[in-house]
Amino acid sequence: MGRRGARSRPGNRTGRTQIAGAAGLKERSFYRYFPDKREVLFAGNELEAHLVAQVEAADPGLTPIEALLTALGTAEEIFRPREFLLRRGRVIAANPALAERDLIKLAAIADALAPALERRGVEPGEARFIIDVVLAIHRRAMPRRLAEPDTTLAQLMAQAAAELREAVAPPAPTIR
Repeated sequence: MGRRGARSRPGNRTGRTQIAGAAGLKERSFYRYFPDKREVLFAGNELEAHLVAQVEAADPGLTPIEALLTALGTAEEIFRPREFLLRRGRVIAANPALAERDLIKLAAIADALAPALERRGVEPGEARFIIDVVLAIHRRAMPRRLAEPDTTLAQLMAQAAAELREAVAPPAPTIR
């Protein structure tokens, strides 16, 4: 179905023309940036490309998890303003299809990061495991970043990683 047909589909509450106009763009320009109106919420592939570049440029002495944590800690260079992220979170939470799309975007980021870790010598299964752990740390840190605007994402990622280490570390033996 062409763009014109998609525009008139029932259930579309906000059309691309309205979104483009609100952004100060012509509809054709809008399509150059966003192939789909929902993509406005997901930053295209910019975050994915940034993270891969950061992992590839990371100090070779860093462990794979440190390289990923460092890369994600720099992601706020790509993130939109805090108010946008707060509104985005509410919109996604209220719309199951957008929540699903958010998960698909995260999976695409993980898929892109795996080869970057593999080029650092990490076995594929281990790379995917490390990525999943770091994304879980990020999911813990990001809401805090929105609630604590004076704290950097890198600081909150380090805090969440420390919480994870504390949660999985065996208790220290007690001396009697």
